Amino acid sequence: MKTDKNITEILGEKSSFYLDYVCKKITKDQLQTPSKLSLDEVFLNSNRNPQVLRSLSQLYKHGNLSGTGYLSILPIDQGVEHSAAFSFYKNPDYFDPENIIKLAIEAGCNGVASTFGVLGLNARKYAHKIPFIVKLNHNELLTYPTKYDQTLFGKVKAAWDMGAVAVGATIYFGSEESNRQLNEIAEAFEEAHNLGMATILWCYLRNDGFNKDNVDYHAAADLTGQANHLGVTIQADIIKQKLPTNNFGFKNIGFAKYDDAMYKTLTTDHPIDLCRLQVANCYMGKIGLINSGGGYNGESDLVEAITTAVINKRAGGSGLILGRKAFQRPFKEGVDLLHTVQSVYLEKKITIA
Repeated sequence: MKTDKNITEILGEKSSFYLDYVCKKITKDQLQTPSKLSLDEVFLNSNRNPQVLRSLSQLYKHGNLSGTGYLSILPIDQGVEHSAAFSFYKNPDYFDPENIIKLAIEAGCNGVASTFGVLGLNARKYAHKIPFIVKLNHNELLTYPTKYDQTLFGKVKAAWDMGAVAVGATIYFGSEESNRQLNEIAEAFEEAHNLGMATILWCYLRNDGFNKDNVDYHAAADLTGQANHLGVTIQADIIKQKLPTNNFGFKNIGFAKYDDAMYKTLTTDHPIDLCRLQVANCYMGKIGLINSGGGYNGESDLVEAITTAVINKRAGGSGLILGRKAFQRPFKEGVDLLHTVQSVYLEKKITIA
């Protein structure tokens, strides 16, 4: 893989802010950082059976980031989550699910995450060519008025039958339905592990109360960090989380347990420190944190994606799971963007902060 993009040039005047920062609260020597030995160092003595280790190895050793300890995953389930017409009108080719898989292969991704329908329709042709991650549940968008709940769309065994190496799921922590979702996905992940598949949890937050005084705390470092901690508790092998945008959610909303000292001890307001708090909540990086790439914003997508990748890598995260910025543009442009993101994780000069 080659890229003609210069990461420093892409970051522009913010390059030193992101590339030269050193974390002094939770330091890098406290972390389990990604490497080609990560699976052995983390899971060799765990309760994961050999089939799960093989599945994780397939995922980590595929594509352009093979053997680095980092992941570049293409997730496209927005046809359910955001409606197909809204998601694909910029590039109608992706109404055809085969093109989703082709994009992941051409871009050299470690794996492709999508729905039972997308992956099942193409399983015999592609399951041996790129690792499949089947998304078990979704927030269907046709209920009116709109509600936020994750509903199971299929069974773990069906994902195994189509040759998937992993299953993914979302829990809306903080929502009225979160306890049911937690029970469902904990059971699903146990079954997936028993069958030899890896597990990835989308640890998202949903609660109207997380908006207070015109500030949205759905991506606060402390709240998302705790969501991550709940995710690793049900034995997710990889955590997907949004990049933190602020902090002090527990304090400013006024719930759960918090202390001013915990904020001063663990983090600052620097984006890399905020992301490191997320990593720390993933058992100090022993469970890989992959941050989401965010929505399509046009010309600013490249800068946003590279910035997110740099923050994730320097915080001690394990990669990026980027969809809309790639598939909501022409195919070749989507491939090029994913390659440039991957170059962040291949660039040895970009180190753990």
